[in-house]
Amino acid sequence: MIQLQRLEGFYWVARTQGYARAARAFPYPITQPGVHQQVSRLESELEVKLFERVGKDRVVLTPSGRALYDFVAPFLEKLRDLEQSIRTGRVGGTLRLQASLHLLRYVLPPWIRRIQGKHPEINLDLVEAKWPDLEEIRSGAADILVDHLYQVPSDIQVKKLATARAFLVVGSIHPLVRNRSTLLRLSQLSDETFFAYGVDTRARQLQLQGLKLHGIVPSRVHSVDSSETILAFVAAGLGYSLVPSVLPGGPREVGVYSQPLVRPAAEFPIYAAWRKSASDHPLIQPAIALATS
Repeated sequence: MIQLQRLEGFYWVARTQGYARAARAFPYPITQPGVHQQVSRLESELEVKLFERVGKDRVVLTPSGRALYDFVAPFLEKLRDLEQSIRTGRVGGTLRLQASLHLLRYVLPPWIRRIQGKHPEINLDLVEAKWPDLEEIRSGAADILVDHLYQVPSDIQVKKLATARAFLVVGSIHPLVRNRSTLLRLSQLSDETFFAYGVDTRARQLQLQGLKLHGIVPSRVHSVDSSETILAFVAAGLGYSLVPSVLPGGPREVGVYSQPLVRPAAEFPIYAAWRKSASDHPLIQPAIALATS
């Protein structure tokens, strides 16, 4: 196996195009013969010439040397930055977050802005989740899940980010909607089609919970996969629904009238969740520290 020390000598000679200049550029004291010895031993080990002399004190890479340099240079150059990051505690990497589209749009942007400002070394991998799946963070496929959890398991740590409310949504062309101050009751819509979540069983249960609080059993239920589809059908005047939203005024879609479900209201917390066993994770903790409700 190639010794790192020999690669280091090779790198500085390639970068400075000379042995004397390489010795002066080294991050620690070394003589010109010492640099030459590192390169000679590397060439003997690989059984190829890595440099071609083109002047009294100037060398250039051979094709084999160029191939080795293209591989070694990024590693050695990033190694210095990594050493500094480790010493200062600012270790870069990719933090994987999962959240529903609604939360990605309205809850995460301010948080992401703070992370970018405080920790530019952290890259973010943001994934839209169709439903909250704690197995994603338990398996390590995701680092942080942002969503509502009915119960918080003992192996999961959470921090509250927002409160979502259930909003009653109908088309703005609905006969019962006279103006923006119209106050609708679920009982007025019980004979119409109710649009429910299909794949997202968590959101569907929240809808059914809201209906139950008001003693409503829809006469007809259609299942769809997303809030966007629900709002599109509602805007077309095809029925009504209950949609969770963290926005004070509810969903903001053209052709949709929304009002909070009140008396009784349906509210539930939105958490950032991660594994307790990852409490000392070098990326999770700096991000969580910047999360505010």
